[in-house]
Amino acid sequence: MNLIAAVDSNWAIGNREKLLISIPNDHKHFREETTGKVVVLGRKTLQTFPQGLPLKNRTNIILSRNPGYTVKDASVVHSVEELLEELKQYASGDVYIIGGESIYRQMLPYCDTAHITKIDHSYQADAYFPDLDSDPEWEITEDSDELTYFDIPYQFVKYERKR
Repeated sequence: MNLIAAVDSNWAIGNREKLLISIPNDHKHFREETTGKVVVLGRKTLQTFPQGLPLKNRTNIILSRNPGYTVKDASVVHSVEELLEELKQYASGDVYIIGGESIYRQMLPYCDTAHITKIDHSYQADAYFPDLDSDPEWEITEDSDELTYFDIPYQFVKYERKR
């Protein structure tokens, strides 16, 4: 399974239920990675999408503890165990965990690849991704050249769990 996120220099991913910055090239990268695939996200992340609707051209699976929660055009599961059972019908490499913080933390043990957009800037934040640089189980296997969005440097980094 894959994780995909954009993080700042402190591994922050959001503030007040919004992304830290919107980089068009990062959104393009996200679309290229996830279109036609399975995305797993929490209810709060779904609410940040346009009109709170699931992403088009993807299988959306929402993890929510609320047993009465339903979403048009998406599957809803209520526990990690139920999610893992639901995911058995898909190829592991086609599954992308897309947030937010609690979903990333709950699903990290089940993932072996992380596609991280590392933004070389520190933002005011209240949501964080697990710090893979300080986790001995993970290593960088690919990284892009440094790119810039206005004056903010960033790069695409692929982490893989050590075998």
